[in-house]
Amino acid sequence: MNCTTAGYYDRDARNLVKYPAMKHKISASDEAYGRASVPAPAPYTPPLGLPGVMDAEGRVDESRLRTHIIKNGGVSPSERRQVWRFLFGMFPCSSTALERPLLQEQLAVRYQVMKRKWQQLLPAAVRLRLNGTDAELIAAVKYFEQRKKREEQMCRGQSEEVKERLSFLELQAQVLFERVTFDIEELQEAIRIIDKDVPRTDRDLAYYLGEGSGNLLVLREILITYAAFHPEVSYAQGMNDLCSRFLEVLDSEVDTYWSFSCYMEKFSRDFRADGLHRKIELEAELLKELDPQLHAHLVTDNMDRLAFCHRWLLLGFQREFEHSDALRLFEILSCDHLELISQQVERAHYQERLARKHSLEDHPSSEPQAINTEFTFELFICAAILLEHRDTLLRCRNEVQLIQFTSSLQGTLDLNSTLKKAEELFYNYCKRSAWDHLNDRCRSRRSKEEQFIRHLRNLFS
Repeated sequence: MNCTTAGYYDRDARNLVKYPAMKHKISASDEAYGRASVPAPAPYTPPLGLPGVMDAEGRVDESRLRTHIIKNGGVSPSERRQVWRFLFGMFPCSSTALERPLLQEQLAVRYQVMKRKWQQLLPAAVRLRLNGTDAELIAAVKYFEQRKKREEQMCRGQSEEVKERLSFLELQAQVLFERVTFDIEELQEAIRIIDKDVPRTDRDLAYYLGEGSGNLLVLREILITYAAFHPEVSYAQGMNDLCSRFLEVLDSEVDTYWSFSCYMEKFSRDFRADGLHRKIELEAELLKELDPQLHAHLVTDNMDRLAFCHRWLLLGFQREFEHSDALRLFEILSCDHLELISQQVERAHYQERLARKHSLEDHPSSEPQAINTEFTFELFICAAILLEHRDTLLRCRNEVQLIQFTSSLQGTLDLNSTLKKAEELFYNYCKRSAWDHLNDRCRSRRSKEEQFIRHLRNLFS
């Protein structure tokens, strides 16, 4: 997953080692808005414990990483934090273990400069406004401010060499963002909605309990910074839940911002009306192929084109599965499952075309039907859930009953069972799309067809 973040993310980590040491005077206003809270990067990142994924210098084979996640149903909680930095594009897979600390340092400085820019422009928005009735939220603000003070104290103890390097990186970031302007009214409106949504985000998770409640304020600053520097997307409801997932796993404001930004670069359309409409349209198209009767009942009978699946698809089934399973599913869905299979199918098509080149010149025939890469794996997950509850859905007669049905599923679904059903649907779709046209014309090549199908099946074993 590539990430440009509107041109603010330098993907060439090797350039970072060439930065000279320069002194730059830090103003009092800079100190007041977070300059001192830029930590030095960790000197060492442990290698991934996934076989064959990382080489001796720390480079990651992205295809093997994604395949490992798909075939193993996610990664272990102990590996998740590091894996997500590569999976979601914060670290280039081509970067080495020596380059990444410097890259992380650069990203930390850039994020602080970005955050400080909107804070200086809207000083009244720096702190969350409290109504005095939510005792837990009041405590969260206190814990957040205490954490900020501790971070500032830690950064004051940095060596002169580190301070000089950070000063140069900050000067570079200030030049980079100097011409960035904000639409004040739109940003204020985004902050208003964020301030309504953040206090309601995942309050039952251990990550946000006790002193961890201060993480809600961290989440708020990430979302505001994202909205400020991505005005074409800004903020939409649901982003808080999505970003919270990154923050819980990565447990780092900087890492969360850049990983979330990379993710949104690819999926921000899902938060717009046209993107949501297209996704539901595709789900209806897939369901029509899998179960015409259920499709006719849900779509043809004026049931608003499967709109009740909106939250499932937007948030990656975050509430339908137990929390740890939902994290596993999210990383599986983020591996571009169909893209990997499509690559395998296209390679098989290429070999088949070479083998049939001369015979095709004499006996023209149609090319194998390409897999529709818009049918992402999440659509098969959704279809598996719908088919599993087919009888219940056929009894639903209106939108209210459908909403009641979806609400009843929260936290009750079994991920392993759902994945198995979705993979069977997916496998059958790949098989049918790639080879159905051969049934009449290429029976003599049945052995090669079966060999390909076995290869495809191995991807799910």
